[in-house]
Amino acid sequence: MEDHIIKIFKESCQLKDIFINDNLGKVVDVVEVITGALKAGNKILLFGNGGSAADAQHLAAEFVNRFLIERPPLPAIALSTDTSVITSIGNDYDFSEIFSKQIRAIGQTGDVAWGISTSGASVNVLKGLETAKKLGIITIGFTGKDGGEIAKIVDYSLNVPSNSTPRIQEVHITIGHAICEMIDFKLFQKPDDI
Repeated sequence: MEDHIIKIFKESCQLKDIFINDNLGKVVDVVEVITGALKAGNKILLFGNGGSAADAQHLAAEFVNRFLIERPPLPAIALSTDTSVITSIGNDYDFSEIFSKQIRAIGQTGDVAWGISTSGASVNVLKGLETAKKLGIITIGFTGKDGGEIAKIVDYSLNVPSNSTPRIQEVHITIGHAICEMIDFKLFQKPDDI
């Protein structure tokens, strides 16, 4: 058992190294675009299914409450949290519409739509991002495997090249934390602090 646990940790570390070596510039771009949107008074809309829904909620909380420093709350909403909205859309229309309808209701040009899908193929995440693009909302995709259709349509694609859902999720939350930390510094700290 110990060998298998060590293998899990090594795989996670190796995948994080592979990701950041290939995507550092893209992560910087995402930090810049989200920072710009927040400075302009826009909000972040995060969404995904299952563990990715949990990651969306986790990251929204980091923005709204605080991350590492005391600072004003930042506008972020996880679209997977309102069960009445989700179930009514799923019941009256289709589960594939649960994010796109919410984005149509509350999204505005200049906002950021941040979709998370370890497969890159979640239909409801894809439809949410397609709707966002039509509304002039900046789109970010956190994906895995080969990125799927989501990676092809978003403005900013951060793909983790793995077929292991848990390892992809571990990299996703690390990327999300790095983005939160850098946005905090860019908005609230002196430039020489980073």
